[in-house]
Amino acid sequence: MDLAELKKKREEKLLEHKRKKRAYYLKSKIEKKKDTIKKINSIDYEKELFGGNFSEKLKDIAKKQKQHIQSREEIIRHKVDEYRSKKQKYYKEHKEIRLEYDKEYRDKKKEKLKEYRKEYYRKNKEKILEQQKQNRLNKKMEK
Repeated sequence: MDLAELKKKREEKLLEHKRKKRAYYLKSKIEKKKDTIKKINSIDYEKELFGGNFSEKLKDIAKKQKQHIQSREEIIRHKVDEYRSKKQKYYKEHKEIRLEYDKEYRDKKKEKLKEYRKEYYRKNKEKILEQQKQNRLNKKMEK
């Protein structure tokens, strides 16, 4: 054998060894992940739901939630009050701007509504006139 052939074979063996090593590493990594997932999600729902103490567990969970809410109640109230006061302060400071904006908005809407009504009447003029005639005839017939 030539020296070049020996080097080539050595490189091939080394690459094959690296591939095997990487495959083993990835396989062990995947197995470790599976084990941790199994540990986390290892709830036996049959046992939990139909084990006989399901109602007690629900009561216990509700009790813990209630305690948690009660422990945070003061903080929540404080935040709500703070939000209300900030909101009131903001609205008082920007009252004129808000009123002006509302007025402009209403005017725009009024103009759009007028345009819409004109367009609607123009499109459906015949139908509307026919309905009005029918209504007048019905009123005359009732009298």
